[in-house]
Amino acid sequence: MTALTEPAEAETDPDAAARPGLIREFLLVAGLFLVYKLGRQLATGHTLRAFHNAHRVWDLERSLRLPRETAVQSMLLHGDTLVRVANTYYATVHFPATVAFLVWLYLRRPAHYVWARRVLAAVTAAALVLPFTFPLAPPRMLAGTGLVDTARIYGPSVYGPPAHDHLSNQFAAMPSLHFGWALMVAIGLITATRSRWRRLWLLHPLLTLLVIVGTANHYWLDALAATAMLGIALALLRPPHRTTVTTAGRGTGRIVPRQRVLAGAGR
Repeated sequence: MTALTEPAEAETDPDAAARPGLIREFLLVAGLFLVYKLGRQLATGHTLRAFHNAHRVWDLERSLRLPRETAVQSMLLHGDTLVRVANTYYATVHFPATVAFLVWLYLRRPAHYVWARRVLAAVTAAALVLPFTFPLAPPRMLAGTGLVDTARIYGPSVYGPPAHDHLSNQFAAMPSLHFGWALMVAIGLITATRSRWRRLWLLHPLLTLLVIVGTANHYWLDALAATAMLGIALALLRPPHRTTVTTAGRGTGRIVPRQRVLAGAGR
């Protein structure tokens, strides 16, 4: 028997806790998405205010010396393929990426799933307020900016003419949940995983930011508003902490002090 020792603990996180019921979570998450869509629909109208606010946001960005959205769009318009890829990303990645994120957490990191679902719910609920109090036309509708509606010209587009589009509220540009959700996906995966490459998930919100601005669907300030809302939610809803427990203490929810045993003992 050697004098070498080794830790007897098993390092885990709160994922040993009971996983929430699948049907309950499915109905809850689906309900949140439905409430969000219906809430935005209730905030339709306010066309004059939406365009008035759009000019105010555009002028504020210029006074803050933020880059013009036209600079990003001009990069996309160098070729039809690039702009179509951007339009496709905007139309197809937003919901599936968020759902895949929640499904993966549910299966592999249940405790982090509950935390992420709560954060997304809080941000989404807060985002429902602004369309009522601050309706905002997207930059693609704003004349005199030099921006074009890339989805309408090059396709694919998820929006129809605003007067006849009954499936979405196009005057709810602020905040950008495209960006807010993408940023939460990255933060959630960075928090819940340990890979040395996990910070590369930040490329998702970065790419999303370039897409939403380059396609003229959002202003820079839309993304900043979403970031502020997410920051408040993250400050109030803290992620679970990984704990170090012994096998005997697994599942108790308690942090058990490390124990050391002689290597080879009992083998």
